[in-house]
Amino acid sequence: MTASIRDIPFSRADGSATSLGEYTDKVLLIVNVASKCGFTRQYDGLEALYRSYRDQGLVVLGFPANDFGGQEPGTDGEIQEFCRLTYGVDFPVFAKIAVKGPRKHPLYQALIEAQPKAAFRPDSTLLTRLAGKGAAPSPAEVSWNFEKFLIDRQGNVVARYRSDTEPQDETIVAPVRRLLAT
Repeated sequence: MTASIRDIPFSRADGSATSLGEYTDKVLLIVNVASKCGFTRQYDGLEALYRSYRDQGLVVLGFPANDFGGQEPGTDGEIQEFCRLTYGVDFPVFAKIAVKGPRKHPLYQALIEAQPKAAFRPDSTLLTRLAGKGAAPSPAEVSWNFEKFLIDRQGNVVARYRSDTEPQDETIVAPVRRLLAT
């Protein structure tokens, strides 16, 4: 990872400090998550992906954010409990942060700068649906909950996927497998 991304501090749900430096030499899938979103069911797919590939070096990292329609209103403790009890989440879920706007966390600023465009599924209707709700995203922002950033073992942000790309879709799984093999 570049020093700037690896060294950006953020907090675990218990308030202790950490950074991506803790995950050096791992393949990372970073996801902004929310408990009350239409995409919340993706926790199942994220956990399945994590369990399938964690022994090979994949780590899924969840960053709760309340930036989209107030869909993550809980405290860090409530979010942890929800993830564990409702979806059996074992991958790390950190303290709530902002992923867009003027309070955007520096980690998300760096991720977006490194990968300014997100990949869409060919049949995606996400942007149309968001525009219909008056929430058309800026290209410089995360568009909604459950957007995903894939980072290789060297710390390069290699891909960005919009919210409607399921965690177990081959557009994510194939690059994960390839990155884990290197």
